[in-house]
Amino acid sequence: MTWSMQPLGEGALLLECTPVDTLTNRLMLALADQVTALDLPGIEVALPAWSSLLVLFDPLCLTRTRLEAVLTALVREVEPAPARPARVVDIQVRYGGEDGPDLPEVAARLGLSEAEVIALHTSQIYRVMMIGFAPGFPYLGPLPAALDLPRRSTPRTAVPAGSVAIAAGMTGIYPDRLPGGWHLIGRTEAQMFDPLRDPPTLVVPGDGVRFNAEAQGRRGAEGGE
Repeated sequence: MTWSMQPLGEGALLLECTPVDTLTNRLMLALADQVTALDLPGIEVALPAWSSLLVLFDPLCLTRTRLEAVLTALVREVEPAPARPARVVDIQVRYGGEDGPDLPEVAARLGLSEAEVIALHTSQIYRVMMIGFAPGFPYLGPLPAALDLPRRSTPRTAVPAGSVAIAAGMTGIYPDRLPGGWHLIGRTEAQMFDPLRDPPTLVVPGDGVRFNAEAQGRRGAEGGE
C-alpha cells in the first residue's frame, strides 16, 4: 500500500491510501477510530472516506508537523477494522413498480429476472464504506458481482428521497430528493439523515446494512398485484 498526506488549508490534513479497495477502507475506518481516541489537544474530528481520512484540527493547539508525525506512527501500526460490521441496520425496501422504475431494465441488462435481482440485492450484509455526495448518502458495498452495472448514461435531475439504487459495484440510498445517475430498483421509508438526530445519519462508516424486501415489492417483481 502507498500512503500520502497533504494539507488542506491551515486546519485540515488529508491522508490518502492506494489501492482503493475494501481492505483500504477497513484501514481508514480503524485509523479514524484511533485518531478519535487520541488524547491529543487540537484534534477536532477524523472523517473517513473510501480510501482517505480527513483530520480537522486547531492549528493554535496542534501544529501540522506534530499531527503528521502522529499519523505516520499510527499508519505503521494500524490493523484493519473487522471484516464483519459490529452493528447491522435493517432497511425495509419496496422493490420495483413506481418505487424502483429501473428494475425491469436492470434485470434485462443483467440477464436475470426481477425476482433474482431482488434476491441478490437482499442476499448479504453491506458495509457502509463512506458517507458522501450528500448528507446521509451511504456508499454500500461490495455489490454482488452479478449486479454490477455502470451508472446511467443520462442522470436524472431529481431522484425521490429514499430511493435504493445500484451502480459501479455499489448500492446506496438517496437521503433526499437529489439529482443522480444510479439505477433505481426500490425505495425505503427509512430517514437516512435528520439534522436533529445524534448522530444525524442513520448509519455511519463501518456499519452494516441489510436490505429486506417488503411483501408488496416481491409480488410486484413477480408480476402480481
